[in-house]
Amino acid sequence: MEQRHLGRTGLRVSRLGLGTMTWSRDTDTHDATEQLRDFTDAGGTLIDTSASYADGGAEELLGELLDDVVPRDEVVLCTKAGIRRTSNGGVVDASRGGLLASLDGSLRRLRTDHVDLWLVQTPDPRTPLDETVSALRLAVTSGRARYVGLSNHAGWQVARAASLLEGEVGLTAVEAEYSLLQRGIEREVVPAAVALGVGVLAWSPLGRGVLTGKYRRTIPADSRAASPHLAGFVEPYLARASATIVEAVATAAEGLERTPLEVALAWVQARGVASAIVGARTATQLRGSLAAQDLELPDELRRALDEISAPTLGYPERF
Repeated sequence: MEQRHLGRTGLRVSRLGLGTMTWSRDTDTHDATEQLRDFTDAGGTLIDTSASYADGGAEELLGELLDDVVPRDEVVLCTKAGIRRTSNGGVVDASRGGLLASLDGSLRRLRTDHVDLWLVQTPDPRTPLDETVSALRLAVTSGRARYVGLSNHAGWQVARAASLLEGEVGLTAVEAEYSLLQRGIEREVVPAAVALGVGVLAWSPLGRGVLTGKYRRTIPADSRAASPHLAGFVEPYLARASATIVEAVATAAEGLERTPLEVALAWVQARGVASAIVGARTATQLRGSLAAQDLELPDELRRALDEISAPTLGYPERF
């Protein structure tokens, strides 16, 4: 699998990343083991998790599998902090104390002394960005993280954080939702990342599973939309506005004799991102994404998908 530099750093990540949002909740140990083995056997290196996934359960399961399935030093381990679990549910907390405590907990669950990439998962309107960034700096200088970045932040926040970290630490990555059904990052986040040399990681490149075409007729009983934990996550993309794009992807796939999943994933991976992170629930689903790695969309088809999915004029062909 192709390895791409993350921004202007020396860190290289596989063009397909393995997401673990469902691990220990909808994905059991057996399926997680199969996913990790299949992913690394195919040359994948980037594994994306978070302290908030299954209240730390995803990190704990991943920590149990590392070294048994694949040596720790052969993967790029990325985790996130900034959502703290309380008795009243999850709360956003990107304070310096909250972030560093979360990182220490992640390291214990992952059974490692450092992560390769550490991200702040979401903006915290109650904490000054300068304070949040100070935690990123300390994570690197203390050796607990090799590289740092932001997730789901606005373009101005990416630019400000990059300015504050300029020098020895630097802002390495921004992770954001990006697919044919969600191209909002092209307005501000992508231009900021390109100008600053920050790498882009795309989460949910399959439009939360909708671009696979599985919801074209009904909601499968074993799908995320049918899961009590994830139904609200998928529902926004089941609206009529998405149907035209989903049908265009299905038509393109039929013409290429490929699957809609492969077409949707190939589109994102050709848009200049360092890696597209897929969160398969089962090993079988992951294999579908691994099969897409040899697909390069014809220019005419790519332009047609660009046009039908762009909500406004002025979106770049690629970055």
